[in-house]
Amino acid sequence: MYLGMKRIIPVIVAVVLIIVIGGIYIGGQFWDKYSYGKEYADLDEYYGVTEGRLAIVLQDELVEEQAVVADGTVYLDLDTVRKYLNEGFYVDREEQKLLYTTAVDTVTAMFGQTGYSDADGGGQTSYKVCYLDGETLYVAAEYVKMFTNFEIRQFDRILQLYTEWGVKETMTVSKDTQVRTLGGIKSPILCELEKGDKVELLEQMETWSLVKTADSVIGYVENKRLTDRGTEIETPVTDYTAPEYTSISREGKVSLGWHSIGGTGGNSQLDEMLEEAGSAINVIAPTWFSLSDDQGGFSSYADSAYVDKAHGKGLQVWGVWDNFNYANSTGNAVSTYQVLSSTTVRQQLVSHIVETSQELGLDGVNIDFEGITQDCGEHYIQFLRELGVLCRKSGLVLSVDNYVPFDFNDYYRLDIQGEILDYVIIMGYDEHWSGSQDPGSVASIGYVTNGLERTVGQVPSRKVINALPFYTILWKTEGAEVTDEYITLKNIADFFQRVKVEPQWDAESGQNYAEWKEGDATYQIWVEDEESIRVKLNVMNAQDIGGVAVWRLGYGNGSAWELIRNYIGL
Repeated sequence: MYLGMKRIIPVIVAVVLIIVIGGIYIGGQFWDKYSYGKEYADLDEYYGVTEGRLAIVLQDELVEEQAVVADGTVYLDLDTVRKYLNEGFYVDREEQKLLYTTAVDTVTAMFGQTGYSDADGGGQTSYKVCYLDGETLYVAAEYVKMFTNFEIRQFDRILQLYTEWGVKETMTVSKDTQVRTLGGIKSPILCELEKGDKVELLEQMETWSLVKTADSVIGYVENKRLTDRGTEIETPVTDYTAPEYTSISREGKVSLGWHSIGGTGGNSQLDEMLEEAGSAINVIAPTWFSLSDDQGGFSSYADSAYVDKAHGKGLQVWGVWDNFNYANSTGNAVSTYQVLSSTTVRQQLVSHIVETSQELGLDGVNIDFEGITQDCGEHYIQFLRELGVLCRKSGLVLSVDNYVPFDFNDYYRLDIQGEILDYVIIMGYDEHWSGSQDPGSVASIGYVTNGLERTVGQVPSRKVINALPFYTILWKTEGAEVTDEYITLKNIADFFQRVKVEPQWDAESGQNYAEWKEGDATYQIWVEDEESIRVKLNVMNAQDIGGVAVWRLGYGNGSAWELIRNYIGL
C-alpha cells in the first residue's frame, strides 16, 4: 500500500502541476481578453500635431486643418478662415495687405504688422494681425473675431471652434473611467474621467458611446460608466454685430432701358430713344463709360445736360461702366484682371466712379463687366464690395449686370451680390449668340425661367431685374457654314412680309418660329415679338421680381412697351 502511494504521488503532483499551469494559462488568456488595456495613446501622433500647432475641433468634429500658436497668439491660415468662419477676407499679396469690407467701411491690415487702418483711424493690436509663412497667410483668430461671431477655446493640443449653437445631449460619468480612441477595452486611452464629470453625448451605440469631454477630447466611453442623460441649451456668442446692408430701391418695379451710346453725338438722341417707350420707362442707363487702360482709367461720353433732361422727364439715370466697348472700338486690349487685382488701382477706380457719378448728378451706377474669368472672380467681388460702400454713402443706386447663372459661372457669386447690391440684373438672353454658329433661340422661355429660379434662390426677389432682348437672330445654314444677322423687334413684322413667311407658335420655346429654304440655304428664326415678351413677363410676374430691363432702346415698338407698362403698373 505504501509503495503504491509512493508511485502515485508523483503522478498526482504532475497532474496538479499541469492543472495549475493550465489554469494559469487559461486565466492569463481570460485576463488578456477581458481586462482593460492600460496603454495611453501618443497624443501628438494621434492628433498629428507638433510643437506650436493645435488640432481643430469644429463643433463636434475633428477636422484636418490645424491652428498655429506664435508668440502666444492663435493663428489660422486664410483658407481655413474662409472655409469655416468668414469668407469675406480678401488678400492682396502684391501689396501685402489683408482687407475686410463691411457694409460701411474697408479695414486694412499689413502683413507682419500690428494694428489696422479704417475710415475712423484704425486701431492697435498686441499681436501681428497676419503674417506670411512661405505661401501660407496666417491670420490671428482674435482679429477674425472682430468681424465674425464664433467661440474659441484653447486646450492642450486642441483648439475648439463653435460657429453654431443649439441644444446638446449630456451624460454624467458614474465611475472613474477612460476615454478611448475606439469602442473597445483594449483601445488606447486618450484621457481619464472622474466620477461626476459631465460629457457631451455625440452618438450612443450598444455598449459604447462617442462623447466629447469638457476639454474637447472626442472618444469612446462604456455605456455602463454613463448615467443621467439630459440636455443643455448652448449660449450663442454675439461678439460681433455686422453693420446692416441698407438698400436704395425705387418704389414699385424698375423699368430700365439701356441707351447704347458710341460717341458724344449719341446724347442728342435721348428724345428719339424715349419716344418708343412712352411712359413705360422710369430708368435710363446710357452706356457712357468703358475701361480704357490697366490703371483703371475709363473713356467717357457723359453729358450733364443729358442727365438734367432725363430728370426733367421724371427718369432716373444710371450710368453704365463696362470693360469691353473701349477695347472693341480701339483694338487696345484692357486687362480687367490687372485692374481689379491691384488694391491701389481698384480703389482708385471705385473712387473715380463715385466722384464722376456725383459730378454728373447721376442717380445710380450700373456695372456691366463681362467675360470675367474664374481667377478674377474674387477680385471682382471685392470691387463690388468696395464700390457698394461708397455708393451707399453717396446715395447712389448700385446695380450689376450678370449672365444667366449656371454652375460654370458661379464665381460671379450672386449670393454675395444679393447681399451687397441694390439690384442684380440678369441678362436673360444670349442662350444662342451671334457668331456661335449654333442656331437656336436667343431667349427661350425655359432658359429665362431656369435663370430666374436660380437667381431668386440666391438673391432677394425684390432686388432681381430680368433683362429682355428686343432683338432676335436670323440663322442661315448653307452646307457646313452657319452665318447670322440681328433683326430688331420693331422690324420683325416688316421682315416677314418681305420674305413672305408665316411663323408658327412654338410652345416649347415660348416663341414664334419659322424655318424655310432658299436654294441650298436653310433659314431659321426664333422670334422675339409681343407674344414672346408677354410670356416672359408672365414668368417674371410669377417670381415677383423687382423689375425689367430692355436691351435696348431703339429696338422696340409701342406694343412691346405697352406690355411692360402694364407689367410695372404705370
